[in-house]
Amino acid sequence: MPHDHGHSHIDPKSGDRRVSVAIWANGLLTVAQVVGGVLSGSLALIADALHNFSDMASLVIAFAARKIARRPADERMTFGYGRIEIVAALINYTTLILVGFYLIYEGVMRMIDPPEVEGWTVVILGGVALFVDALTALLTYSMQKGSVNIRALFLHNLSDALASVGVIVGGALILLYDMRWVDPAITIGIALYILYLAFTEIGGPIRSLMLGSPPDIDSRAVIETMRCVDGVDDVHHVHLWQMQEHEAALDCHVVLTEEGWTRIETIKGTIKDKLEADFGITHSSLEFENIHRAHRDAELFGHGDGRKEDNHVH
Repeated sequence: MPHDHGHSHIDPKSGDRRVSVAIWANGLLTVAQVVGGVLSGSLALIADALHNFSDMASLVIAFAARKIARRPADERMTFGYGRIEIVAALINYTTLILVGFYLIYEGVMRMIDPPEVEGWTVVILGGVALFVDALTALLTYSMQKGSVNIRALFLHNLSDALASVGVIVGGALILLYDMRWVDPAITIGIALYILYLAFTEIGGPIRSLMLGSPPDIDSRAVIETMRCVDGVDDVHHVHLWQMQEHEAALDCHVVLTEEGWTRIETIKGTIKDKLEADFGITHSSLEFENIHRAHRDAELFGHGDGRKEDNHVH
């Protein structure tokens, strides 16, 4: 099954400018919402401000990660620095989860004893927040399709925009019907949505950092493709992982028939071509073994404890 690596490419400098604009917009909005929330007594407004602050921190982390990721491989980081964006995404989702649980706690406390809330302040600042959140989501939308790092930011800001709608509705209900309980109730709703998004998305970065096999590549299909190459008897000690976000890698031992042993280079080229064409695997390390001198009882995946023989060829 072909593996599609297609994703949106945006000029790095243009992308950096977008993230910079989003950082400043969220920073100014956070200050305005905190001040407005304190003056009006609205927990929902402060909740939205905290969420925006987490977005701003996430944007700063993502901005730094984008810069670092472009550095070439060196003697300290022989695989390069690309995985820093996956680390940044994990940090951002983790902070989102912490914010979500904190908001639930504060919301429940306010539900027990709803405070006085200035509805007009909530509605006006909620409207400003909605504009900034929508702007930031728009800036990062076309970038998030090709980066787990930027996708974390996009989901932050998308949830912010929806939260701002909730804040506006809550302020309007307070103005019209003095329904003070609506403010903490909306806060809890925002928090639950934040947690849903974070827990739904955090598995991808964790899987990558745990060197899990790419979720869109069928490991068994990769193995069968190699086994079907003429001259190959079997494969074992297979490692398939996400080297960087858009770069899958594989290393394994390939057992060759006696006839296949006489044309190792041809078989190696055939396997590498099939891996790239069928699965998008551009980085592969293959160790060849003669069928008469191969590992015995070797595990298919991982290293295993098979009896080791000599005469391997890389």
